Amino acid sequence: MPGQWCRIATGSVLFRASAVGSHTTLSRIIRMVRQAQSSKPEIGQLADKISAVFVPVVVVIALISAAIWYFFGPAPQIVYTLVIATTVLIIACPCALGLATPMSIISGVGRAAEFGVLVRDADALQRASTLDTVVFDKTGTLTEGKPQVVAVKTFADIDEAQALRLAAALEQGSAATLWHGRSSIKQVICSYRRSTVSAHCAGWA
Repeated sequence: MPGQWCRIATGSVLFRASAVGSHTTLSRIIRMVRQAQSSKPEIGQLADKISAVFVPVVVVIALISAAIWYFFGPAPQIVYTLVIATTVLIIACPCALGLATPMSIISGVGRAAEFGVLVRDADALQRASTLDTVVFDKTGTLTEGKPQVVAVKTFADIDEAQALRLAAALEQGSAATLWHGRSSIKQVICSYRRSTVSAHCAGWA
């Protein structure tokens, strides 16, 4: 079916379910979003590598600081030891490296999904800033299902009113509908005609 919806004006349609449960298209989309949210871009992998080295170093520094204050610090040594060790761990902990990237990925992929954009890999978000060309699909991707005539260009000796009249006449016998079946192409043409010259479409058949 073209686009996001299809209205059957006459006759009937028989549908056959080709998949159920976790095998449906919706389930695959949900899995795709979850996989994208759990995947790691290059910057995330770099942050993990840095954290793998940085965290042990911070722990060692905290232990050394605690030992210095325990053996050489003023009384009560145990209190200063705990305060210094905790302070070093809190200040030097690479929380931003470990949390910023996953949180931004989850937020970005989720926000994109709300607007109908499916991100298959989190690395695509990182590379999005380098894009210079975006290619879209046709019906239903950029269109909203609310067509309207914005301008009319005529040639030769045909004026705008005559061109609109001919277009409406050609669509007179068409059963095709637009905007979820609430309007036809002829009605869209007539709407433009009324908005420009406040004229009616009577006799445009």
